[in-house]
Amino acid sequence: MKYRILLSTAVVALITACNSQIQTNQNEVETPVSVQEIKKGSISKLINTTGTATATYSVVLSSEMSGLYKLQNNPATGRPFKLGDQVRKGQVVIRLEDKEYENGIAIDSKKLSLDIAEQEQKKQKELYEKGGATLTEMRNSDVSLTNARYSLENAVISLEKMNVVAPFDGVIVSLPHYTDNGRIAQGQEMVGIMSYSSLYMDVNLPESTIGYVKQNQPVHITHYTIPDDTLQGVISQLSPAISTETRTFKGMIQIDNKQLKLRPGMFVKADIVVDRAESAIIIPKDVIMTNRNRKYVYIVERNTAFQRIIQTGLEDEENIEVTDGLKENDNLVTRGYETLRENSRVKILK
Repeated sequence: MKYRILLSTAVVALITACNSQIQTNQNEVETPVSVQEIKKGSISKLINTTGTATATYSVVLSSEMSGLYKLQNNPATGRPFKLGDQVRKGQVVIRLEDKEYENGIAIDSKKLSLDIAEQEQKKQKELYEKGGATLTEMRNSDVSLTNARYSLENAVISLEKMNVVAPFDGVIVSLPHYTDNGRIAQGQEMVGIMSYSSLYMDVNLPESTIGYVKQNQPVHITHYTIPDDTLQGVISQLSPAISTETRTFKGMIQIDNKQLKLRPGMFVKADIVVDRAESAIIIPKDVIMTNRNRKYVYIVERNTAFQRIIQTGLEDEENIEVTDGLKENDNLVTRGYETLRENSRVKILK
């Protein structure tokens, strides 16, 4: 009787333990996670640097002669030129007037002298061909004609010095104020013009990157005032010499700024594209965990998390290329992965 009671007690304990185990399995906690279906894309290996954007063409024009100040009208607005106005190459922005100086040049007289010299040279040439003039007389008429041409050209150049002319298409960035008809001395600053549809920036690159950075590589240019826009540039020049003081080498980046989004003087960030992978498995860098120098992530299949050991390749600031361990359309855990273990039950958050 005693043995029968002990056996019954053991059976009851076994049944209770099994029921408890079944209940525990049924009530296993599901870890809430967010997942992202992996798609193929492109990624670039970038080398980051910074620098100041500088106008490719920039000039400050000063008065070459003295005279009365005459700010010209902008044909596009019908009003006097002002800061920010666009100018065309050859356009007169400011004119200086000095009647005494202009009379001294006597340009009309020089034009008449040239006409007379041309007629005399033609006459002497005809006489020489008919034997009515010597070679010396004909050559002297050639000299007179040449001198008359030079004299007129110099007169035109002297008159042109009274005009302040835009040397290229650009924008007025400085325009000192002078009273209209006030006398301006020679050498006074008149106007500053910049063309910044194309910019350049000088950069100093670490010695460790000299094997990666090459001429003509593309560059992505960004600035905090245009966070949603990335301008394109290119490595235009590279120095082969390493500075012994800074352990860097110099380079120059040319920036396409046709829409004038960047302004000269802005401090910008440049990402040099030294390598690129197309149609690659790309995942966020922050989901990768490490254990004993092995990189791994979690994927979800049928509400169960599985660990995947991965090999990586190119990376940028946010993403990284996975060369082995994942495939397209895998459901990658992007949130809630910190507490997961192999075969953990998960609940996918929408």
